[in-house]
Amino acid sequence: MGKTTGDQEQEKHKEEMGQVKAEVAKRVSQAKTDKGLIIVLTGEGKGKSSSGFGMILRCLGHGMKVGVVQFIKGQWKTGEQLFFQNNPQIKYFAMGEGFTWDTQDKKGDIERAEQCWAKAAEMIADPELDFVLIDELNVVLSFDYLSIQSVISALKAKPKSTHVVITGRGASEELVAIADTVSEVSSPKHAFDSGIRAQKGIEF
Repeated sequence: MGKTTGDQEQEKHKEEMGQVKAEVAKRVSQAKTDKGLIIVLTGEGKGKSSSGFGMILRCLGHGMKVGVVQFIKGQWKTGEQLFFQNNPQIKYFAMGEGFTWDTQDKKGDIERAEQCWAKAAEMIADPELDFVLIDELNVVLSFDYLSIQSVISALKAKPKSTHVVITGRGASEELVAIADTVSEVSSPKHAFDSGIRAQKGIEF
């Protein structure tokens, strides 16, 4: 009795998946380096900060110590801040004012950004921290409120095992160049464009 169409499809699928498995195994076997990564999450789409906080959950699950610095979201009582700020495994700092277009005070924004960056640089250099999330740093850099060179210098001097994740749209070419991983989130569609305001638990 000959093979049925279903049998042939199964054999073809098994062969294709076997090839995929072999290719993945080959790439895994070639990846032998362990190091602290610099990860940049950028783009116009939603989910950059959410991705960063998702990695924090993974770190906490492994008993790792985490630092968080949030630029430009200080006046928002975000769910992540309410949840994480009292966790003993996390050092948490949020800049004390709202979005730059809310304050309309360039000098004050620059001063607050510099204070916030000082805290971020301190966390990056802290050998006790395994993972540091610097949320919305890209936006602050795009406004020229901070020196990109000071950021690059701090990242290059970080402890070898420390992971640093930087979020925000408009990542600079200099930052992208030194990053180990860069993900760009696109925005084919967003509820806000349809007049739906920011939703608790989704945007904040």
